[in-house]
Amino acid sequence: MSITNIVASVVVPIRNEEHYIKSCIESLLQQDYPAEQLEILLVDGGSTDKTCEIIQHYCAQQPHLHLLNNPDRTVPYALNMGIHAARGRFIVIMGAHSTYADDYISKCIECLEETGAENVGGVAQTRSQGFWGEAIALMQSTRFGVGNAAYRVGAKDGYVDTVPFGAFPRETFERFGCYDVRLTRNQDNEMNYRIRKNGGKNYLSNDIKFTYFCRDSISKLIKNGFQNGKWGIITSFLCPGSMSLRHFIPLLFVLSLLMLGLAVWLLPHPFWLYLLLAELGCYGSLDVAYALRVSVKSAFKYFLPLIILYPLFHISYGVGSLRGFLSPIGWGKNSGAGEGLVGPETGERKDAG
Repeated sequence: MSITNIVASVVVPIRNEEHYIKSCIESLLQQDYPAEQLEILLVDGGSTDKTCEIIQHYCAQQPHLHLLNNPDRTVPYALNMGIHAARGRFIVIMGAHSTYADDYISKCIECLEETGAENVGGVAQTRSQGFWGEAIALMQSTRFGVGNAAYRVGAKDGYVDTVPFGAFPRETFERFGCYDVRLTRNQDNEMNYRIRKNGGKNYLSNDIKFTYFCRDSISKLIKNGFQNGKWGIITSFLCPGSMSLRHFIPLLFVLSLLMLGLAVWLLPHPFWLYLLLAELGCYGSLDVAYALRVSVKSAFKYFLPLIILYPLFHISYGVGSLRGFLSPIGWGKNSGAGEGLVGPETGERKDAG
């Protein structure tokens, strides 16, 4: 295959994705974009399950599918490795926990050419597996659950602060640099912020569609919320301005509960108790209202689970944010003019066949 034939390069960071990688690859192979102009780079961060075995099976049959080895394991290193190995004029970042509409890649490139944006992305339909997984998906598709994240809760086409994954002209990385390798999470938020800060634009299009598979159990949801909260604080220390206000609302909620609880315990005046009860009452009313609204639209069996899931997610996120203040990672230097933005330039291709 001639290098000049490659127009679009897909980069997918992966690690231990045996339950999702097959459906992800199948959706990529069904794209309406010409296969001879496409390459798919799956960058593995040391999977210990059957992920690589599944990928190698596809590589043996699909010459435009390649498996790269990422010894540094984390997502930003994988993304930078894929970007440096990519041969296309357009680079499309994707996640393994998702499946994509057949016209996803072609719509991304069409949108990039029409808008002139440095980065474009689409809207997510959040899904999961099992009863609790579907309840979590419903919770994470509402404004009360995840704030005003446009790509999750629906928004008009237009310029936004951030988009999921992202499709870029190669020139975007030449102009703004690659992903910040210090950020195990939120590297996309920081990248999108850096684009905006330096005069670029991120564009959200409702014509670009994908399905994201969220956590499927309460324990995984709590762990995910905690880690997201923790890395939200770390990211804000390392890269001030890259995180939106919505990322800190759970922290403010948890802090207010702790402070009012402490005031009720230490101060004799009933005002503090009334204030605490008022806050809990307001939150509880919103909790019940959104749970009822969502369950009426979907299935009433999710009503009680949603009442439980909203506070569990918000509190775990807020507690994770508190933990982020104690992390030594967060007290490092700001990213400044491109510090720590370039990962490894090459990766070992483990092509099968």
